[in-house]
Amino acid sequence: MRLNHLRTLVGLAGLLAISTVSGPTSADGFFGASGRFDRPQGGYASPWTTLRRGTPEQVGLDPAPIQTALQKVHAWTEAQGTAHPMFGGAVTMLVHDGVVVTHDVTGHALRYADKAGTELPREQWVPMQADTLFDMASVSKLFTSILVMQQVEARRVDLDAPVSRYVPEFAANGKEAISVRRLLTHTSGLPSGLPLWRDWPDKPSRIKAALEAKLLNEPGTKYLYSDLNLIALGVLCERVAGRPLDVLVREGITAPLGMVDTGYNPSARNRAAATEYESVPPRGMVRGEVHDENTWALGGVAGHAGIFSTAADMAVLGQALLNGGTYRGRRILRASTIDQMLTDNNGAFPGNAHGLGFELDQMWYMDGLSSMRTAGHTGFTGTSFVVDFQSRSIAILLTNRVHPTRDWGSNNPSRRAVAQGLAQALAVRPLQGRDAWFSGVGEERTATLATADLRTRGSGPAHATFHVFVDTEPTDTLLFESSVDHGASWQAVSARAYGTGAPDSTVTALSGEGHRAWWFVDAALPVAGASHDVALRWRYVTDKVYSGRGVYLDGIRVWDDGGILLDGERDPQRFTADGWRPATR
Repeated sequence: MRLNHLRTLVGLAGLLAISTVSGPTSADGFFGASGRFDRPQGGYASPWTTLRRGTPEQVGLDPAPIQTALQKVHAWTEAQGTAHPMFGGAVTMLVHDGVVVTHDVTGHALRYADKAGTELPREQWVPMQADTLFDMASVSKLFTSILVMQQVEARRVDLDAPVSRYVPEFAANGKEAISVRRLLTHTSGLPSGLPLWRDWPDKPSRIKAALEAKLLNEPGTKYLYSDLNLIALGVLCERVAGRPLDVLVREGITAPLGMVDTGYNPSARNRAAATEYESVPPRGMVRGEVHDENTWALGGVAGHAGIFSTAADMAVLGQALLNGGTYRGRRILRASTIDQMLTDNNGAFPGNAHGLGFELDQMWYMDGLSSMRTAGHTGFTGTSFVVDFQSRSIAILLTNRVHPTRDWGSNNPSRRAVAQGLAQALAVRPLQGRDAWFSGVGEERTATLATADLRTRGSGPAHATFHVFVDTEPTDTLLFESSVDHGASWQAVSARAYGTGAPDSTVTALSGEGHRAWWFVDAALPVAGASHDVALRWRYVTDKVYSGRGVYLDGIRVWDDGGILLDGERDPQRFTADGWRPATR
């Protein structure tokens, strides 16, 4: 935290210069260096980057947060008191800069005998394995989206053309003008789904019902996640390419990338993680067969669900995306196409950022990795797939959370924990000296960093300047406050922040995520003239869910025209920290 006695404008200019850098720019790799969270990279990794095993330390990661996340995942496979486990088992894979730093296995692929959670005899439990096949559920939507974009590249499909151009029966019930793009972004107006398996007798009638479904909303007026969108896109791909969807996935994605364990209707069912015990329809314990009832009723192949895969195969897909569409010399998409897929089309619907098929910036499962260049998807069965383009990282968590029943609840805490473990492992380096103040992360907590009274010396106003790295959800804020009555009461101080992603006006609270840049902050204090006392504090407050990467403070300096009142780099002992700690990364 050591800071030379530079004037405010000098510090501001330096901070702005650093914040505009993206990607490697120096011989020593300082900018865009491996393992850096605060040096977001633009563009894509080398197309020749291939996955290799290594340790977190080898790519500049701190192993401790990763281990903490894995310990949580392990604990969630066991009952907590009288509560049931969150899931029977899990496979976790974390990748950074092409290095697989974690491939962790815990729990069981098969454990229960019925929907009530009656356990099988212990000798019949099937341990989870590194190559266990998982029903990816809605993560399958990404495969269909890639196929659509391959047809766009081949000029067989226009994103802004009506779907009915390619699938005429889709025009039924006032849908003749709905575009391909609207289906990819879930703004078509279609309902979330229909019980195709229950209300229609065979595959042709079920497909017809899905295509001819009535609108729930006016197209483009709402975001509503819908399986029907992707069912229709799966049919579209089959029509324009002239081949079945499972063949298109194999020929267009899995075979070129060498994803040997990925596809529909797996033959090695004994390698699959069990999902749910179903009485209606009467399927019993589902294992090695798609869990989604509509996909099952369509023969196991549909645009919205049905893909089975392993953590290793999904990591290959993630790396191909990070590489700009190429893996081991085989290209599945152009980099410019991935650019399109990572561009938010849903600015009119805050909180529902969505590219073409990919969800973007979703803290509810991406947590500290969230940004507008973080893409992914989740699956109802308990799967999640997160690709962070700015840090060249992949977070994969595959669980069987619906085993033996969907009624046992969500595994979102585990999704967040895994993404957060990788985010916390990435370094945020101090701007000044060897360390910075770090708020820590956590839910429903307050961290306070305070000074004792500072006595003014000059005749003019006093100022505080500091650098801050903020990566929080909007409701988790850093408050800068002052007291002129020896800490009896505190008032918010208006401050102006400068840097990438900073607020464009004076504010009293700082928050924000995804920009991954240090800001320079300048605040005028509510005292002027000599011999006034003012105490300062930085108070970080979080709510019940989502933590982000937290807050770092560095280069704190208080001054007036009479001189320096506080240099945080030289006198760190003048702070009282409650919840904050010095951190070197």
